[in-house]
Amino acid sequence: MDALAVILEGPERLAIQHLPLTPPGEADAVVAVAWSGISTGTERLLWLGRMPPFPGMGYPLVPGYESVGTVVEADAAGAVRVGQTVYVPGARCFGPVRGLFGGAASHLVAPAARLVAVDAALGDRACLLALAATAYRALGGIRPGATPLIVGHGVLGRLLARLTLVAGAEPTVWETDLTRIAGDHGYPVVTPQADPRRDYAVVTDVSGDASGLDALIARLAPGGEIVLAGFYEAPLSFTFPPAFMREARIRISAEFRPEDLAAVTALIEGGRLNLDGLITHRTPAARAEDAYRTAFADPACLKMILDWRDAA
Repeated sequence: MDALAVILEGPERLAIQHLPLTPPGEADAVVAVAWSGISTGTERLLWLGRMPPFPGMGYPLVPGYESVGTVVEADAAGAVRVGQTVYVPGARCFGPVRGLFGGAASHLVAPAARLVAVDAALGDRACLLALAATAYRALGGIRPGATPLIVGHGVLGRLLARLTLVAGAEPTVWETDLTRIAGDHGYPVVTPQADPRRDYAVVTDVSGDASGLDALIARLAPGGEIVLAGFYEAPLSFTFPPAFMREARIRISAEFRPEDLAAVTALIEGGRLNLDGLITHRTPAARAEDAYRTAFADPACLKMILDWRDAA
């Protein structure tokens, strides 16, 4: 068994090739992938060759952790069944080619217990589950009536803002790119210069900008918290006296966990979390190189989806 896969051979060197798949074990399932998303965080760093040291890092590699498809082979007594639509949070099934995170391929072999059953009616929007779970984890124990600040209005920032509204809080979002400010979002989106507030109890950064910590600390209320929910390629530092005066707290939001996936899946199925309007670009998998360049260079591209349904 083999699969057509995206292979990053090195920085800005991408190929689409057939790779042999590791034979499935008793606890594994085989998934025919319909769609996979391109991450503008970790995958962008892999593409540029600027990914910090990370477990499994090295070229060549198959990227991607936002895949959705149909189970075509599974143990009848396992966690998923043949014909079921599932979200696949990556895979390691390509032999000597690294899977970091291994989801950008036409077929995947993965432990059945790691797959998440999703409503087939979601279509390619189910690729957003990973980002939704990441946003949910960053949200923490926010309370109704809170007025937090979110920095960055890409897909992760928008999901975080929508989840904040679901929690009964009222977010403000900062964005510097005017193309990502425009529109009626149900919450204010402004440039930092247009926001006079300096009393935020929580500021969540999803921009990935390692240079902006001092500016965020300056907007905190006493005892306020900075949540770092982006992925940062450069070291982070801050000036100590302003943080000391505010008794600022800094929390790093870790990678999402299965319970986060379960929580956002329930919110989506219950109609409380809307995924509409977040996928802006769709490209056949055969044109993956063009898709990657667009995803990382065009600010109008919030989320790029690769379509594997006609991949041969």
